[in-house]
Amino acid sequence: MAKTSSWIKAFRLRTLPLAMASIIMGSFLAVYDGVYSWTVIILTMVTTLFLQILSNLANDYGDSEKGTDNKLRIGPERTVQSGEIAPGQMKTAVIVFAVLSLISGISLLYFAFGDDIWKALIFLLIGIGAILAAIKYTVGNKAYGYSGFGDLFVFIFFGLVGVVGTYYLNTHFFRWDILLPAISVGFFSVGVLNLNNMRDITNDINSGKRTVASRFGLTRAKLYHEFLIHGGGTASTIFIVLNYSSPWNLLYMLLMPIFLLDLIKIQKIKEKAMFDPFLKRLAISTLLFSILFGIGLLL
Repeated sequence: MAKTSSWIKAFRLRTLPLAMASIIMGSFLAVYDGVYSWTVIILTMVTTLFLQILSNLANDYGDSEKGTDNKLRIGPERTVQSGEIAPGQMKTAVIVFAVLSLISGISLLYFAFGDDIWKALIFLLIGIGAILAAIKYTVGNKAYGYSGFGDLFVFIFFGLVGVVGTYYLNTHFFRWDILLPAISVGFFSVGVLNLNNMRDITNDINSGKRTVASRFGLTRAKLYHEFLIHGGGTASTIFIVLNYSSPWNLLYMLLMPIFLLDLIKIQKIKEKAMFDPFLKRLAISTLLFSILFGIGLLL
């Protein structure tokens, strides 16, 4: 059996703050509108954590099976690649977390919608879609992460579905302007993936993994990264302009210098391994962005 430390490594704990960012944003927006349930918020967080761990385990398994995780890869060594966890064990873990995600998701829908079967069914289908997306990113012959669609799915699930879905699960209604902070979190989340793909661009090209970064090339991938960060900041600012009530609404702006300084440093990177520290920085910054944005709305 694999060691506990190996499983913790496979869970990739540094990705979990990013997974929480959209849920926290959607929850704050629901609290801001005065319609929320702590049970729903907690279950949404638990379900999201299960889905993120599922995605990480499936990614470890899928990249190993396809040979993308190899000695030429720059990023952290993966557990299946290194032999710490056997492929069969990892496959079992993927199934376990898929089941946990489904159970947690169904519990969430029960507390969110009660006997409203149609709304529950719609969100159940979205949840199943999230589970399949987590697995199919790198697993299977038609893994979409190998065809350049990873950015789109991250934007949809980490941004739109995460924020808008959390908001709707609490409030049971939709307002169009919450798409703006959802776009912000989505763009920042894609930025984390883009940093990962810029770091691994050479090995991805050699392994046939056609990410957006490997299609663009490093120079244009850096410009794409700038678009994501500036676009995320702009979307949230438009929301605040439309809903401005006090200077506290601008609390999230405290993070903008960090985003901008990191952009400057990223543009100057020539050694691809140097992209790696910025993944964690952007993931944590996105989480802090959601927290400060939400607190600023409530003050």
